[in-house]
Amino acid sequence: MKINALKGMKDILPKEQRLRDYVQKMILETYRASGFERISTPMLEDAENLDKSEGGDNLNLIFKVLKRGEKLASALDAENVDEKSLSDMGLRYDLTLPLTRFYSAHRNELPNPFKVIQTDRVFRAERPQRGRSREFVQCDIDIIGDKSCNAEVELIDVTARAILSLNFMQFTDYLTIKINDRKILRNMLETMGFPKESLDSVCITFDKLDKIDIEGVKKELEEKNMPEKAIKTLVNFFMDIPASIRDNNKLEYQYSLNDVLPYCSDPSILNDIKYIIDTVNKISDNKYRIQYCPTLVRGQGYYTGVVFEIQCSGLNFDSAIGGGGRYDNLIGKFTNETIPAVGFSIGFERLCMILSENNYEIPVEKEKIALIYNDNDSFYNVITDAGNLRKKNYSVSIIKKAKNPAHQYDMLKSQGYSQAVMYGSDGTLIFKQIQPRESE
Repeated sequence: MKINALKGMKDILPKEQRLRDYVQKMILETYRASGFERISTPMLEDAENLDKSEGGDNLNLIFKVLKRGEKLASALDAENVDEKSLSDMGLRYDLTLPLTRFYSAHRNELPNPFKVIQTDRVFRAERPQRGRSREFVQCDIDIIGDKSCNAEVELIDVTARAILSLNFMQFTDYLTIKINDRKILRNMLETMGFPKESLDSVCITFDKLDKIDIEGVKKELEEKNMPEKAIKTLVNFFMDIPASIRDNNKLEYQYSLNDVLPYCSDPSILNDIKYIIDTVNKISDNKYRIQYCPTLVRGQGYYTGVVFEIQCSGLNFDSAIGGGGRYDNLIGKFTNETIPAVGFSIGFERLCMILSENNYEIPVEKEKIALIYNDNDSFYNVITDAGNLRKKNYSVSIIKKAKNPAHQYDMLKSQGYSQAVMYGSDGTLIFKQIQPRESE
């Protein structure tokens, strides 16, 4: 038998779990205080739903579940056996597809607009690396039924406040919400001369700008046999934009909406994103910033309009800690009607990793004390005394005295206990500060 967790998954020790519980608690408090309500959905979804969800590359990362019993036997006996014929369900790769199915099934029981919270595990069969696992938690908020840009503004505001509630700014120079609109992006690329049918492929390359820089983008587009004139126009667009040096010595391009205006055949498509940026700038109170980023694409194919990501500076981590966007057509796959929807997901695992690596201290926790008893102590009295101590705002754990008190105290100290409480000969409680290697 193997004792280690599967690759890309992990066991979580008590200290890390305490941090995760606290982070989730603070996020949920912010969400609920803003009028969002929490739901839960099953981890497994129908294979057809997953396949038709337009999840981009994530569709190649689905953990599929074999059919069972006679259905499996029948599939194996068929002439053309393939992966799809053997599987009828899979583990969810994100929380958006399950939400759209949930809403379609229960919409008559839900308010409109529906402001919803999901915090749950998702699964992707990808190569494990720093900041990427095969099993991880997402913290999502979504607004379904509001087609106005106020929904995007509210999600940005609530998500930023959730992160700021963790005193996260002590670890980063600034928090930036990067924002784009797929309608602008596609219009701009088509105006530059890229064929309409190639726009998805161009966007995939376009999204790599911060990793391979403009020369890398140019080379990849040439390898894809894109029109030479269109590539040149795109390269010139970036070369004309002022650039500043980032902490990791890569170029970070600074854009404004005026930079893309010459490439928009319909300037009115800039109105939505302009409204969002102007409004967020007013409500952010300089606690975070919002920045237009025409290279932002987001991998999921179901996004139809505005997309956004949360970026941080000054951290030894070069990935987004959250993202989302508008997906007005996904619910329609179930209901055959257009229902507006937009969501924002916090990268819970990455957020916890950053806090842990920076030795984040959970603030204002109850003092943890250990009530240590012997065999000759009345356990009724032990339980009663522990309850009375909890009423005095202590977090109390009942623990039997070990044969080696010094080792026991070391373990308690490592678990965050500050005091040991023992019984005197007359039954009174004696408080004692826990020090490493203490012995009697």
